[in-house]
Amino acid sequence: MELTVCICTRNRPRYVRDCLAGLARQTIPPDQFAILIVDSCSTGDTQAELRRLATDAHATLLRLEQSGVSRARNAGAEACRTACVAYIDDDAIPAPDWIERILAALSETPPPVILGGRVLPIWEAPLPPWWPRSLRGILSIIEAEGHGAYGDPALPANLAPYTVNMVVNVACLRSAGGFANAVGRFGDTLLSDEDVQLAWRLRDAGHIVRYDSRIVVHHQIQAARLTPAWLLSRMYWQGASTVLTRRLLHRPGEVWRELPRRLAVALLCAPTALLPTKSTRLIGPRWRLAYACGFIRAAFGWHAAAAAERSAAATATAAA
Repeated sequence: MELTVCICTRNRPRYVRDCLAGLARQTIPPDQFAILIVDSCSTGDTQAELRRLATDAHATLLRLEQSGVSRARNAGAEACRTACVAYIDDDAIPAPDWIERILAALSETPPPVILGGRVLPIWEAPLPPWWPRSLRGILSIIEAEGHGAYGDPALPANLAPYTVNMVVNVACLRSAGGFANAVGRFGDTLLSDEDVQLAWRLRDAGHIVRYDSRIVVHHQIQAARLTPAWLLSRMYWQGASTVLTRRLLHRPGEVWRELPRRLAVALLCAPTALLPTKSTRLIGPRWRLAYACGFIRAAFGWHAAAAAERSAAATATAAA
């Protein structure tokens, strides 16, 4: 057995059920891969539901008492007994040949250390007409076709791997120190880029980081995300994530070079902050303002990861 599928989840058993159903329909026999579910601080009846789902799917269930998706993914890698781990989000459904395509790509010479794939949307509600077309990727959608190393001219310049559909060599992941806890989701807080940061760190170390659009998952896009409030929050945290990622990659100069532009954008777009959060008016300047604000705060020393963790802990306490 060469591959472990790792599903990190928190309080979303319905999505886990759909993901496991997709894994049960694979063209590869089930004894050719293992399934690991990492429960990141789920509350209430969810814990029992996840135990039932894991038993029915012959999966291993690992429970964590600390929040943070990077922690969950690192714990999954530590629990692996296979050469590679295939991360898939709990709200993603793998194509029937997902495992088969992964194993074929890993057999190529030289084998990739990170392998990203295509992520196609399943809309729980139609994408609103006001949604900026350039921000479809914020919903963890990757529609590019083709295969090759990230950065190849034949692939889109801004293409990056997401852990909604990403395979990693376990030994290389461990030797690199795993996913950085300074980035990645904490509860419902939208800090991001732990996957991008890891991929570029390994690529900078000389490892092969490859994309293959034949490796497909279908991502269930929640209707609750298709609102102005969610988009603005997501872009605010993305601005902070960009700063953290560049610093983790030892590229602080990129932050300071971009900072004047972000300050100018914030100044120009500041009046749009007077619009109600639910309004779709002037969404273009408003998301640019949100991104700039997150970027500026993080650039000047705001501890975004600590703030995200505190927010997640407060939400969990309130729910309890």
